[in-house]
Order: sequence, then C-alpha cells, then structure tokens
Amino acid sequence: MNTEHDLFELTAASVLAALQSVATPERAKSSQWYFKTGPGEYGEGDVFLGCTVPQTRTIAKRFQHLPLDQIDELLDSVWHEARLTALHILVGQFQRAKTRVHRTELFDFYLGALLRGRINNWDLIDTSAPYLGQLLVEHPRKTLIINLSRSQVLWERRAAIMFTFAHIRASEFGVPQHMAINLLHDEHDLIHKAVGWMLREIGNRNIEVLRGFLSKYHTVMPRTMLRYAIEKLDADERKRWMSR
Repeated sequence: MNTEHDLFELTAASVLAALQSVATPERAKSSQWYFKTGPGEYGEGDVFLGCTVPQTRTIAKRFQHLPLDQIDELLDSVWHEARLTALHILVGQFQRAKTRVHRTELFDFYLGALLRGRINNWDLIDTSAPYLGQLLVEHPRKTLIINLSRSQVLWERRAAIMFTFAHIRASEFGVPQHMAINLLHDEHDLIHKAVGWMLREIGNRNIEVLRGFLSKYHTVMPRTMLRYAIEKLDADERKRWMSR
C-alpha cells in the first residue's frame, strides 16, 4: 500500500512547488514591508513568495519526512517561506527524535545553518530556536550560548536568548537571566523585544524571579525591554517599574 508521502517526491523542489501553488503577489508585497526588507533595514534583501504562516505549516506537515540534504537545500533558498518551511520540518523532526544522538545531529545541523547566515530573520529564529533549545536543557553547552549572545550578528544574538525559552518552559531560570544580562546593553530593538519577552515568560511562571531581576536591572534596561517584561503585571506595578 502506498503511504501518503509516496504520492509526491520528498524533495526541496517539491516543497517549493507546493509553496508557489498557494502564494499570492499581494501577500508577498505585504510581507516585504512587514519584515523590513528595504535598504538598511534588518531584513534587507529578503524576498517573499507570498504565503501565510499557516500555509507553510500545512505544507511542512506534508513533507515532514524530508531528508536533511533537502532541508539544507531549502535553507539555501532565496525565498523566505522556503527557509521557514524547512525550519518547521526540522523542528518537527527534532521533536519526534527518539535518541540523544539524533537530536544532537539535528541541533548541530541547525546551528551550522544559523552560523552560515541562513536563519536570518526574527520569525525564522522564533519558530525554531525555542524548540531546538531543548537540547541545551538536556545537555548544556554554556560556552556556545554565551558566545552567541556576544556575536556581532543580530540573528545569532536573537537565537541565544530564544534558545532559553526551552529552559523557561522547564522552570530553569538561571540561563535565561544570564543571557538577559549579557544582552542588557544591546543596541538593537529586536534584541530588546526578545529579552523582554523571555523575562515576561519567566514572570508568567514565577513572578518573584521576575521581580528580583527587575529590582537589580530595571533602571538600566532599555525602555522597550522593560515594557515587554512587565506587560502582564497590573497597571500600578507597571507604573512603579517605569518610574525610574
């Protein structure tokens, strides 16, 4: 009996064809603006087919058994949605992996792609690093994550803090706070937002840990980072932290 994935080729070309079949020029134009692809902007030069995120997830499920060499080819694509779909597939394979060896292989593959500049926008980081970061909970690599947080490359620094979402889900708050301190004086708004988001997630699980961090650092945190961190607190407490 034919299985579902016997009905189409498990190739990067087939994934790209599936994406092209649902893409629209209107969506592509909107995405070019939303992801700041103009000269000097953080997504400069990125190009879009015009697919929605739910469409990329649906296609990723169809191709969930795509071989790594074909995922690698997708990550080399000029098309943003091809790289996004590749990461959906990779995350799914990581989550289904049964052994440490397999999870490590997939994590190292991901890390290589990150360091070669192929995971190069905030949505690509955010759809992947929080899940692949589970390996760093199970088998810490402190030097790796510290080095990423000190990188000159924006997306490597964003990955450093987003990896720690896995620690937060495991109620391990030391590594996320360490990364937040390392990135406290980062100049980029996308880092301010990511760090504030992770601090907020800590607060969602343990408000006293968040308050302890804020008591030490709220006077030196960038305003955007602070606003993101305290977003779920009540109005009076937010006002107190913002009045510095």
